[in-house]
Amino acid sequence: MGYWDEPDGTDCVGKTWFTTKLAAAVGLVGSAYHIVGYQPESAVEGLQKVTKGTVVMATLGAIFGMTTCLVAEAREAPDEPLNYFIGGCASGVFLGARTHSIVTGASMCLCLGTVGFFTKVAKVEGWKIFGPPEV
Repeated sequence: MGYWDEPDGTDCVGKTWFTTKLAAAVGLVGSAYHIVGYQPESAVEGLQKVTKGTVVMATLGAIFGMTTCLVAEAREAPDEPLNYFIGGCASGVFLGARTHSIVTGASMCLCLGTVGFFTKVAKVEGWKIFGPPEV
């Protein structure tokens, strides 16, 4: 199943599972790069760093997927980019709570919310970011 196969506001569990898996994979890759760049002192420390990064990213994906779907369902507006802004903002607030920083939470709310907003706008309007240019 792909994320865009079902309309927004439906199959919240499936959409959340998809975003969680995708974010966990991104977290795993990011953690691998972190381990290569900053060598841990032991294998246990390396495993802890990989686990921590992967779990945080998976949590962000789960929060985004569930929030976006539930907001779309509650607002009865499935194709609204605002739903994706709210989902991204909720993920940013989680990062702020995790770091005990209001500044981090507010800035990540705006950043991730904006990315989510423009992702939905791009999907609805058919923007092409990759691929051959149209002549």
